Amino acid sequence: MTRNKLKLGIFGFGCVGTGLYKVLEEAESVDATIKKICIKHPDKPRPIDKKYFTTDKNELLYDSEIGVIVELIDDADAAFAIVSEAMKNGKSVVSANKKMIAEHLPELVKLEKKYQVPLLYEASVCASIPIIRNLEEYYDNDLLTSVSGIFNGSTNFILTKMIHEKLSYPVVLQEAQAKGFAESDPTLDVEGIDPKYKLCIILFHAFGLITKPESIFNFGISRISDFDLEFARQRNFTIKLIARCNKNNNEITGLCAPTFIEKENTLAHVNYEYNGVILKSAFSEKQLMIGKGAGDKPTGSAVLSDISALTYDYRYENKKYIHLNKQLKLVDTKIYKVYVRYPDPFSGFNDFDSIEEQYSSILGNYLIGHICLRKLAHSSWINDTNINVIFFS
Repeated sequence: MTRNKLKLGIFGFGCVGTGLYKVLEEAESVDATIKKICIKHPDKPRPIDKKYFTTDKNELLYDSEIGVIVELIDDADAAFAIVSEAMKNGKSVVSANKKMIAEHLPELVKLEKKYQVPLLYEASVCASIPIIRNLEEYYDNDLLTSVSGIFNGSTNFILTKMIHEKLSYPVVLQEAQAKGFAESDPTLDVEGIDPKYKLCIILFHAFGLITKPESIFNFGISRISDFDLEFARQRNFTIKLIARCNKNNNEITGLCAPTFIEKENTLAHVNYEYNGVILKSAFSEKQLMIGKGAGDKPTGSAVLSDISALTYDYRYENKKYIHLNKQLKLVDTKIYKVYVRYPDPFSGFNDFDSIEEQYSSILGNYLIGHICLRKLAHSSWINDTNINVIFFS
């Protein structure tokens, strides 16, 4: 098969953009060259010749020689405008922007169909793990029942350090930021918002379901205390920020929250900046994929993988979405087993279907009970920063 020679226009040259440049330089098998890079700050020191850079987006979007736009910026709204215009101009697009994709999936699917151009975004979910391509190709006819795992390398790095090295959350967060695993404002990572965006994309490729990010419950790791960590150690658990979705007949459940994982569980051994994804299906049963989920080269390699696929005119077929069972829907009525650490007084006891354990001491109080996800998400106490919630796997 003849491969296309590609000229790239890149938006953004931060961590991922620099990573892409590095892996593109080393990957001699991919016939793609960078023609122009659009940036915000022209005076910032860069590792390559200044002739590549511009602050004018039109130099990329309207250059007929540029066949592929690679979008690697932080601003989701600006990214959507860039991607939309590129597709309207007949250009293929590669993106790593999970927020933009999760929030605009319906529009992006329509643009793909109308302008008959591919949009690939493997780097938007779990960096170096080729989860989207696998869901599109390997699992296109398999009866998937669930996808779950560690979708955020930054929080996994933080939790690993807190649990295994007994370091405090502020200390580990600072280290994660210094290593480039966490942003200066870490909210998207540590509050479980980033993996929620990724879960939206997974839901689309696993089951064909498009859902709004705000429809999925997320809870982060910033409230985890020494008290919670000691509880985990005593029960032989570790704690991971887990994103999960399950299909039961026509109902889909999904959430992202800190979760107690038994030490025998495979995900308990996925540590530091690594991600791990478990897929369960009727035919192939259970499969595990592990790879680096943070850092410039792992994410850059996923972007490069999409660029390489475009040299063969690859595109997502979105079969599950096209043939979607119209009765399929996201529900929040499932009952989950959770641990809640709370201060006195606590007003949430009546929200639980049942409470199987309760403990009080001068060091802290907790309960273990079963609660409907909808009740938990809309409870009067969930936003109290003195209260922490951890799910059981």
